[in-house]
Amino acid sequence: MLTFIIGLAILVIGAMLYSKLCEKVFGPDDRKTPAFTKQDGVDYVPMPKWKNSLINLLNIAGTGPILGPIQGILFGPIAFITIPIGNVIGGAFHDYFSGMICLRDGGSQMPDMVKRYTNKGVYWIYNVFVCLLLLLVGAVFIYTPGDIAATQVFGFSGEATAASTWVIYAVIFFYYLAATVFPIDAIIGRIYPVFGAILLFSAIGVFIGIFAKGYPLVELWDSVWSYNGVFDYGGYFAEGHFLPVFFVTVACGILSGFHSTQTAIISRTMKSEREGRSTFYYMMILEGFIAMVWAAGAMGVYNLGLQEADSSLATGTVGIVCKDLLGNVGGIVALLGVIVLPITSGDTALRGLRLTIADTLHIDQSTNSKRLGLSAIIYILVAGILVWAKFVPSGFSVLWRYFAWANQTLSLFAFACITVWLFENGKGKWAWMPLIPGTFYAFITITFIANAKIGFNIPWTGAYIIGAVLAAVYCGLLFWYGKNRSVSKLRA
Repeated sequence: MLTFIIGLAILVIGAMLYSKLCEKVFGPDDRKTPAFTKQDGVDYVPMPKWKNSLINLLNIAGTGPILGPIQGILFGPIAFITIPIGNVIGGAFHDYFSGMICLRDGGSQMPDMVKRYTNKGVYWIYNVFVCLLLLLVGAVFIYTPGDIAATQVFGFSGEATAASTWVIYAVIFFYYLAATVFPIDAIIGRIYPVFGAILLFSAIGVFIGIFAKGYPLVELWDSVWSYNGVFDYGGYFAEGHFLPVFFVTVACGILSGFHSTQTAIISRTMKSEREGRSTFYYMMILEGFIAMVWAAGAMGVYNLGLQEADSSLATGTVGIVCKDLLGNVGGIVALLGVIVLPITSGDTALRGLRLTIADTLHIDQSTNSKRLGLSAIIYILVAGILVWAKFVPSGFSVLWRYFAWANQTLSLFAFACITVWLFENGKGKWAWMPLIPGTFYAFITITFIANAKIGFNIPWTGAYIIGAVLAAVYCGLLFWYGKNRSVSKLRA
């Protein structure tokens, strides 16, 4: 239990200190935000600070900070330390700067940011990459909440051939469509406070339950990471290649490149730049808290023998944790919170995809009919992916692995933009802030895809060498490019 508490302290204290540094480096001021300068009643709409923060939390927190930590805790209590450290200096930093740069640049989409701070070649690579990722996010975040609702809330089979499965999918699907088409304050801005209340009950309820029921949590300094011999965490750590597997498995909660695709949505509704610290940085910290809570809940369930410590059973672990800690009624409410998370990320992911395509191809989105026309194409593609993933036995596992890797890889583009922005704005001495997590995740993502069966299937030794070399190249090229951009700007 003490390791868990230490991790929470790192998360809270680290956030207080590092967020102040981030704010100092960026330098928010009192200039008018795009919510006022470009107000259109659809996407550019001034909204209260509390609502923006809540919407952003629900946008970014999908099934990642739940299912990821449930699987990641199999590496042992080291997860309680790596999650908060990575969140403070990696994920929360990533979210704050990508959001604030979008805000400062007039509410620009991330693709526009990539185009401005890199070059056209990288821009088009990013555009294709992000569109594919958002399609995967949309499909994943219909599949996972739909299956949890079907099997653990309503008691259905969840089979591909069951009509109940597709009815639940359809309800989520059409909610996404409405949230994608209508003005942000018409659907998202109105319903999210209700969703947020359910989410907070779920996370806080499980958190209190862990202490109230005295869940057995292993300490980092234990000689063997096991509890009465129930599960050998040490063996899993040694054989499971903590680097890179853990940091791909636990995406949301530590770092998620997907979040940078959501920042433009909120940057277009913020009333002041000074809201960025709470809206962007602290909401990612809250996601880290959610990840810590579910990691602890899963460890307790495994150590009590309530479920086998198996990553393939992560979805079932959710229901066991909720019902064991909160009872049947409270457990159902908590499960609803788990279902809310992916739904409230999926809707804005597809909204972000619509905006990305519209901005890139200069497609007018001023009327409902025009937004519906573009959305229809997007949803046909999402439906196709969903059907394939459900009917092919290994479809969803393949879909999830590609989603997890692509999610982390996307962050490299954001870190690159942040680095160049710092150099261009005379803040090059702070370039180490994005370069450290960016280089680390370049190593993680390259090593993972080099070894993975869904990638190049290279043995681990070769994968590690390739990852280290290309990560060094990423860092060196980015530093060189940023320096050159800053010199060119000074000369101009």
